[in-house]
Amino acid sequence: MTNKTSALAPLIIDAGLPVAAYFLLSQAAGLSTIAALAWSSAIPAVRAVWCLARERRVNVLAVLMLVVNTTGLLSSLLTGDPRLMLAKDGGVTSILGVGILASVVIGKPLMTEVLRPLFTKGDPARTAVWDGLSGTSPAFRRAERLFSVVWGVALLGESAVRVVGAYTLPVDTMVWLGGVILVVALAAAFAVSRAAARPMVRTFLAAFDERRQAYRASQTAM
Repeated sequence: MTNKTSALAPLIIDAGLPVAAYFLLSQAAGLSTIAALAWSSAIPAVRAVWCLARERRVNVLAVLMLVVNTTGLLSSLLTGDPRLMLAKDGGVTSILGVGILASVVIGKPLMTEVLRPLFTKGDPARTAVWDGLSGTSPAFRRAERLFSVVWGVALLGESAVRVVGAYTLPVDTMVWLGGVILVVALAAAFAVSRAAARPMVRTFLAAFDERRQAYRASQTAM
């Protein structure tokens, strides 16, 4: 497994797998929405319990995905209205968006869980540089928060467009258009958040290079 794949593993397991499982079970396997949501909820549920029991920490992303699936499951149980069922997916992304924005407000940007492994690659020296910048550089912290804000706003925007479409467009149109809306929102979030992360990349690489040069100088002086 490459460093990049390893860094993305938490995001893939905690968010990607539950979403993929839901669509595979509901579309390919032909399960009902309720059954697909219930089975796909097993992944974040197991991850949340595992992290709490084994690592003594709360896996925020897994818990958030579990809340998303549970909300969708409850809404599916309460009504059979096709428009509400279409709007439900917008509710799912809105919960994710609100969760990400709330994490920024409390000072623990959720998307940092994605960024940090990509920067540090499991290397202690790179991790020390990240922790140092995150703890002492206001500009670096602002960029961290901005990265999460971009994703939170994008998901809330996707939710708003999907909900409006669910109640204003023909149901048959929204069945396929909903996926297009999600793809466009994710593509926009990737593009904007990547631009927002560039100052972080420059700051991090400069600090890491400075640390490396200082280490080499200390080794030469010995």
